[in-house]
Amino acid sequence: SSPHLVQVRERIRINGQPISKDLFNKYFWLVYNRLEETKDPVHASMPAYFRFLTIMAFHVFLQEKVDLAVVEVGIGGTYDCTNIIRAPVVCGVSSLGIDHTSILGDTMEKIAWQKGGIFKPGVPAFTVAQPERPLEVLRERAQERKCPLYLCPELDDFEEGCRPLELGLAGAHQRSNAALALQLARMWLQRRGCQGLGELKEVLPSTELVGRPVPLAPAFRLTDAMIQGLRDTEWLGRTQVLSHGPVTWYLDGAHTTSSIQACVRWFRQAALNQDKPHDGSEVRVLLFNATGDRDTAALLKLLVPCHFDYAVFCPNFMEVSVANNADQQNFNVTLENALTRCLENQRTWTRLLEEKVGQDPWLPSPLRVGGLLQPAPARSSLLLVPPAPRPLNSPALVFPCLAQALRWVAQGRDPHLAAPAASGAHPHPAASSGAVLLREAAAVHVLVTGSLHLVGGALRLLDPALSQ
Repeated sequence: SSPHLVQVRERIRINGQPISKDLFNKYFWLVYNRLEETKDPVHASMPAYFRFLTIMAFHVFLQEKVDLAVVEVGIGGTYDCTNIIRAPVVCGVSSLGIDHTSILGDTMEKIAWQKGGIFKPGVPAFTVAQPERPLEVLRERAQERKCPLYLCPELDDFEEGCRPLELGLAGAHQRSNAALALQLARMWLQRRGCQGLGELKEVLPSTELVGRPVPLAPAFRLTDAMIQGLRDTEWLGRTQVLSHGPVTWYLDGAHTTSSIQACVRWFRQAALNQDKPHDGSEVRVLLFNATGDRDTAALLKLLVPCHFDYAVFCPNFMEVSVANNADQQNFNVTLENALTRCLENQRTWTRLLEEKVGQDPWLPSPLRVGGLLQPAPARSSLLLVPPAPRPLNSPALVFPCLAQALRWVAQGRDPHLAAPAASGAHPHPAASSGAVLLREAAAVHVLVTGSLHLVGGALRLLDPALSQ
């Protein structure tokens, strides 16, 4: 799988656990040296990072004699190096989204064409509900490749009687992923000749979608192991909540418009479900970064309705000096480029708030003081105002690295993080006044999103055990 969050070993797992440091070291050098010895003297370059790790993963799985390998495609499908597998047991395509447009194309149809490149002759494939035209593209790709393609039923269709299926992951999109996982798992178990898989349920005529281009796969009765597997599923960095005293961190590696929308729904629900502080204020903070060719303004616009009190932007670098964190380093991006992107995000956020204030009938017009939005003076009691309005000034701050950003947000109140540096480190008035609010708030809710690498860096600092 890719990318990793904290350590590169997460990409190659056996029985759900990253391979050990010793095993990683052993196989890395074995594969590296073998490639070095046998490379073409004319084209003497070694495989690129992702390609090397893919070759290494296949080697590990063969040497360790795994029964089944689950391989996540890196980007797209057709031209991805994982697509070297000629005859997999089964293929799956999850919900399509707009991402990596410079590589895959700028429409859902072009992206569907790339994803359909993993289909193989005679190998069953499953997908979930997709928009009509991209689904037709997937069907056409399946027909080209003589691949039987099926649509997964909803997860609700697997439920028995009144007992709803519990899912360890939050969000409607995860229920779609779970339905796909069940179909893929059943195909493998069926191939192994496993007994007691549960009967297939008849596809009722009422569930047939008119003119659907892809046949619906039947649901089936789940085994106890499947039910437990869904309930116990954990996925670091996706809808993950870490409660550290008064500071609660909400981590979600969403980085497309559809996944940010799902993240916003989850965060608003999860933050609302927290017990409201009786003896003090609640402060909401956004910690955001986005990389690559993503439309950052479109992502940030979706986050405005969460009513954050502060928006914090920083690169995915752990510390300003990253010499000791090679796992978290992206050698393709300089700190200067990353900070320029953060400053653009800061400007975009401020502009979006100004537009929001202008459009929102609940909010009085702001006053400008020193470039920051400040609350307008109190109006007459006739103005329609929500019973508990959020503060109107939502300053946006930029920090040079994740460690500084997290320390400022936590203000020494998270036992896993050291207190921020002494006064003078953040001369900006927003940083100083915000520090007071953050120190005095009864509850601080922090959403970390926009990049899986950002979430991974935050996890490394917030949960040191993951680095062991």
